[in-house]
Amino acid sequence: MAMQLLRLPEALQRTGLSRSGLYAAISAGTFPKPVKLGPNARAIAWPAEEIDAWISERIAERAAA
Repeated sequence: MAMQLLRLPEALQRTGLSRSGLYAAISAGTFPKPVKLGPNARAIAWPAEEIDAWISERIAERAAA
């Protein structure tokens, strides 16, 4: 199966984070770093499975609390 990549609007929609919140989480090391899609650093995306794993971790943390 082909890897699904999510661009910024899709990542924001899937996580419910704001743009600034997502980049703050990346800076804090609590959210996966994006993948550069080419030599142009402006084109980035996240593997869908990494975002899904991040969401699953949040759910597990809630269940453990």
